[in-house]
Amino acid sequence: MRGTRVNVISDVHGNAEDLAKAGDGADALICLGDLVLFLDYHDHSRGIFPDLFGVENADRLVELRTARRFDEARELGRRLWAELDVDRESAIEAAVRTQYAELFAAFPTPTYATYGNVDMPGLWHEYARPGTTVLDGQRVEIGGRVFGFVGGGLRTPMRTPYEISDEEYAAKVEALGEVDVLCSHIPPELPELTYDTVARRFERGSRALLAAIRRTKPRYALFGHVHQPLARRMRVGATECVNVGHFASTGTPWALEW
Repeated sequence: MRGTRVNVISDVHGNAEDLAKAGDGADALICLGDLVLFLDYHDHSRGIFPDLFGVENADRLVELRTARRFDEARELGRRLWAELDVDRESAIEAAVRTQYAELFAAFPTPTYATYGNVDMPGLWHEYARPGTTVLDGQRVEIGGRVFGFVGGGLRTPMRTPYEISDEEYAAKVEALGEVDVLCSHIPPELPELTYDTVARRFERGSRALLAAIRRTKPRYALFGHVHQPLARRMRVGATECVNVGHFASTGTPWALEW
């Protein structure tokens, strides 16, 4: 008897070509956010920032951010925007809209998606086609299992577009109740899951997610956000916690079958 298969991806960052194939062989695709490519840390010529300001400035921004010199990085950004002499919000939104038009068109049917920290939630419902369900602090049943979704990230010095307070994030986690599979963009707050071995820094994880995992014991907790984690999966009690991978670079979904 054939079971159910769900392909899960996160951190698409502009990879529309592989996104179009991400649902192959599965009953559904789950996307855990970060569709937008603002700046590719491996190829500094790709993304909204180098398109606007050039590769040399992208090199400098990556250097500053990697060194955690965030004030200097923000000052570089302010200077470049002033020199460009355009409305910042309008320019970024126009670039994001171009990416969203291509990416949402590539989603297979059905897709269940939530936001990442670099996404602009206010635009998603304009681009989500029939067959793409956007969820944040909400549940859905797939193949007899209940999946809960929590989008966005927590506040950081990076000040990405969809960062929210710990309290707001915890409220969304609480609203889910008990689920079989807990889906989020950021990981639970555990050192092994939040440390990026290439960036050499801890990304922000959620204490509320970790508490919910320990309290409600879902079968799986799925997430992305940390591109090169110290541990890609680990068990917390009865729950298998899995970083589903950096889809922008791998082009390969993580498969969940039952």
